[in-house]
Amino acid sequence: MAKVHLCIPSSCSMAKVHLCIPSSSSSCSTQRETYTIWMKSLVLNSNGYTVYDSNGEVVFRIDNYDSKCRSEVYLMDLRGNIVCTILRKKLLRFGLWDCYNDKDSRIPWFKVGKAFGFFNNDYIYDILVGTNEAQSISSSNHRMEGSIDNLEFKIFDGEGRIMAVVQRKLSSSGVALGEDVLFVTIEPHIDHIFVMSLVAILGLIRRKM
Repeated sequence: MAKVHLCIPSSCSMAKVHLCIPSSSSSCSTQRETYTIWMKSLVLNSNGYTVYDSNGEVVFRIDNYDSKCRSEVYLMDLRGNIVCTILRKKLLRFGLWDCYNDKDSRIPWFKVGKAFGFFNNDYIYDILVGTNEAQSISSSNHRMEGSIDNLEFKIFDGEGRIMAVVQRKLSSSGVALGEDVLFVTIEPHIDHIFVMSLVAILGLIRRKM
C-alpha cells in the first residue's frame, strides 16, 4: 500500500503542538479523546467537514462557501471562531500549505510541503513547526503514514509512539461506514487543532472538500 509520510522537525516551539498544558482555551487533553469527522459541511451548498466529539456535539467545522479545494480555508469551532487558517501557496508546483493559529501573526504556526523524494511509491510531505528563523531545529522527526487512496493515517512521534490515528468509522456491528466518515483517536497531550488541520489539508489534497 502506498503511504503518506509527514516528517515534523522538532523545535523549541513543539510544545505548542504536541505537548501542551490543558487549560480552558487549550485544544489538548490529559486523556485520550475520540472524534467523528463527516467530510461534509452542514451549510447548504457548501464544502468542508464537520467534527463531532464523543458526545455527538459539533466542536469543529470547515465551510467552503464558494468551491472545493479553495486556497484559503478556515478551521472554526462551533461558534464560528477561527482556530486555524490554512493557506495554499498557488505559485509552487508541488504545493505548500501555511497554517496560522493567530490571525494577526505573520509567522505560520506550521508549514506543510511535499518533499521532492519518492521512495517505494510513497508520497512524502514535510511539516515545519515554528518557522521563526531564530529557532533551532534538531534532527528528531515525527512522521505521519497513511494510504494515498483515502484519508486514513497515523501520526507517530520521533520514538515511534502513536500520537493520533485517523481511520474509517465502523458501525456497532463492525461494518465500515462511508468513506467520508472518519474516526479520530488522539492521545493525551496532543494538540487536537493540529491533528484536525492535517485532516483538512489531506482532504484538500485529495479533493474531498
